[in-house]
Amino acid sequence: MHGRAGGAVREVKPVRRVEWVAGSAVVLALLFAGVATVASARGDGSGADRAAPAPHTPAVDSADAGFARDMAVHHQQAVEMSFIVRDRTKDEEVRLLAYDIANTQANQRGMLLGWLDLWELPKATSGQPMGWMTAGHEGHSAKGMDGMEGMGTGYRAHDGSLMPGMATRTELDRLRSASGRAAEVLYLRLMTEHHKGGIGMARGCAGLCTVPAEKRLARGMVEAQQSELDAMTGMLAARGAGPRS
Repeated sequence: MHGRAGGAVREVKPVRRVEWVAGSAVVLALLFAGVATVASARGDGSGADRAAPAPHTPAVDSADAGFARDMAVHHQQAVEMSFIVRDRTKDEEVRLLAYDIANTQANQRGMLLGWLDLWELPKATSGQPMGWMTAGHEGHSAKGMDGMEGMGTGYRAHDGSLMPGMATRTELDRLRSASGRAAEVLYLRLMTEHHKGGIGMARGCAGLCTVPAEKRLARGMVEAQQSELDAMTGMLAARGAGPRS
């Protein structure tokens, strides 16, 4: 994502060298920013030192909690792919896109994990990924949300791909082995599919989640990732390629 969620995708110009100095440390710091912020807000004292309880605490099987858990996993792979392509190409346009995606999604992942910490809910469950998108959560139904009905039940995890859009272990190995234009095209194709899956989940939360801040974040994800999809379509075309068929 580029800049603020929901903002227009700025034109990427290959005139600026993307410096990833201490990139891993930056992303890790963003990754835990949400968790650290929530922990600080809680306080460790009593009385006036203790933060007021959240006005609404979602249940462990709610759409709010399910989206936070699943999107945190989904985002983590986007960060991983972006760091892989950083080392596999010198193309400034692709490296800048990857840098923006890594930073934005690591930051959002920290927020999602922070909410789970605030709600005192587990960050992983034994349930089916995206099961929260099925009908019946908190009086809502996923049916009718841009054709997303049943999205949480029809996907079969395979080769490390747990949710729609996620790359498989085999595909990640291919990305690690590629270089130059081949790595750029493969990254853009994998990230295109990844964004499509992420948009589907975000639309699900926008319709099913009940925590206002989380619904706003989900809507912002839809807008920003759709803008990035449009940008990646152009980047693929410029490299004589198209989305994965």
